Amino acid sequence: MASDGRPAIALYPMQIINEQTAPAFAGERTVITIGAYDGVHLGHQAVISHVRQRALELGARSAVVTFDRHPASVVRPESAPLLLTGPEQKMELLEATGVDAVVVVPFNTEQAGESPESFVQRVLVECLATQVIVVGEDFHFGRHRDGNVNLLRQLGAEHDFEVEPLELLPRVDGVDEPVSSTAIRRALAGGDVTRANEMLGHTFEARGSVVTGDQRGRLLGFPTANVEVPNSTSLPADGVYAGWYERPSGESHPCAINLGRRPTFYEHADSSLLEAHLLDFEADLYGERARVRFTHFLRSERKFDGIEALKDQLDLDTAHARGLLSE
Repeated sequence: MASDGRPAIALYPMQIINEQTAPAFAGERTVITIGAYDGVHLGHQAVISHVRQRALELGARSAVVTFDRHPASVVRPESAPLLLTGPEQKMELLEATGVDAVVVVPFNTEQAGESPESFVQRVLVECLATQVIVVGEDFHFGRHRDGNVNLLRQLGAEHDFEVEPLELLPRVDGVDEPVSSTAIRRALAGGDVTRANEMLGHTFEARGSVVTGDQRGRLLGFPTANVEVPNSTSLPADGVYAGWYERPSGESHPCAINLGRRPTFYEHADSSLLEAHLLDFEADLYGERARVRFTHFLRSERKFDGIEALKDQLDLDTAHARGLLSE
């Protein structure tokens, strides 16, 4: 991982397979894993590492089978989780693992109703000629989540593939649970970006376009890029953070990040706003796509007794951020 939190770059390009109507690798077999892979966290990376190792041993291709949207957003939209990664970032993180291919299965109501047996026949057998399937020991798939490791083993005996369930990767911070997207969202909800990043294995990142705000930051002497993040994105708790702002060119700049409803100016704001103040940098950022990475929690959001008190705190925040990011 780079010093600004970016994942490593894979040595070889990854193939993205969007159609499952024909063999993906004619005459070759595959070692695969299946899942939503939201966040591509350390647990996911451990599974993919095993997939790649088994593929190397067998002279097969390695592949991740995932979906073009989180299955919960179709099956139970009222309680679907907010996403740690959008589609673009998920593909970048998967490519960084070095896997040969990602098979993207469109997920809609029709797909949600497909039986596990049909899914295995259509995607794993006919498209991928699967030789080994590597999944977590709690893996479920198919209509009503009827598919599991035992069913995969039964189907494997019929279609000539093996199933290798792996124990889930435990957390290393003393909490008795595995690394999971749910645990990472919980850490973010508490503002604990350090713990979330430890479980991710890379720095949590929010992406969006820079839009025109009320320009209060500029008037205070702390101009900010107001980054409009999709509503489907899981964000840390409201507060002030240190992190990195990456421009479309790839250049990264240290920044102090305010995520919140700005109670000093607004009694009741409808939603939180993500504002990044780039340290020692000035440029017109409007309209560009930004990537904002959260590395350190600085403080909770609070209301100040006037503009001068707020400016004094912003001086402290930027100095704190600069010190942390220069280490």
